[in-house]
Amino acid sequence: MTEIIKREAIYLLYYFEIQIKQILPYWAFGIVLGSIISVFAKNKILKAVESLNNTRLGTLGVIPASLLGIASPLCMYGTIPIAASLAKLKMREDWIGAFMMSSILLNPQLIIYSSALGFYACLLRVVFCTFGGIFAGLLIRLLFKNKSYFNFTGFEKIHNRDNDPNMLIRLLKNIWRNVKATGPYFLIGIALTAVYQRYVPQDTFASLFGENNKGFGILLAATIGVPVYVCGGGTIPLLAEWLRTGMSMGAGVSFMITGPATKITNLSALKAVLGIKHFAMYIYFIIIYSILSGFVTDYILANIF
Repeated sequence: MTEIIKREAIYLLYYFEIQIKQILPYWAFGIVLGSIISVFAKNKILKAVESLNNTRLGTLGVIPASLLGIASPLCMYGTIPIAASLAKLKMREDWIGAFMMSSILLNPQLIIYSSALGFYACLLRVVFCTFGGIFAGLLIRLLFKNKSYFNFTGFEKIHNRDNDPNMLIRLLKNIWRNVKATGPYFLIGIALTAVYQRYVPQDTFASLFGENNKGFGILLAATIGVPVYVCGGGTIPLLAEWLRTGMSMGAGVSFMITGPATKITNLSALKAVLGIKHFAMYIYFIIIYSILSGFVTDYILANIF
């Protein structure tokens, strides 16, 4: 029994080491890039969002608002106070919705992490997350043109932790905070991937998510994205292995949308500013959009590219 345990431990360490070598550079670069943007470009991004209020883009404003949401390095608890300040400036709610939705789905760090999945998967993530913000804004405009969708009471202020006068120290502190926040989940993701590689038969997984079972795989991926997704950096190793061993790209896209959109910390913050009814509408939108994105990827884009 002892020899069996030792042998299995060696196998798991072997798979763990392989995943570390493959994924660690993307995680580390994403941490550094995200911190650089947060320290040196965050205020410029926020001013760019506020400057939209001085334009006459109308409904088309959801496009730059969504793109700026993706560029924002803030977490949801940082995004909501910014959205609250935009609301106080009388910014259109469809623009605010587009900014918040894309900010939930994607950020600069997660783009770098996702490049470990390959160029095509990373590109699809950026495209579908951008359109996710745009469509969310358009729906808010369509359904809530003459009434309010958000309630930002109590979220007007944000605590800025990047306030050290020395810019280098400020950057290093930001990097360390990101390492502490994502590092444990990254290692857990690596460990789960090692376990998956060792013990889950490739044929079994392919039968659930593979090319011969695309439709069911998309629905299943949209579902498991809810409980499995905790941190973007933590799920990348597992998702990379899933895609390598048979998951269709559409199922991967569906997982990449429902995951961050239903992360528990994001949901708890959103529920506070939406209320039960509007929060339920948000959940319906995410589920439907993720499934549609998966089907578009597997049944339309796959035939073009």
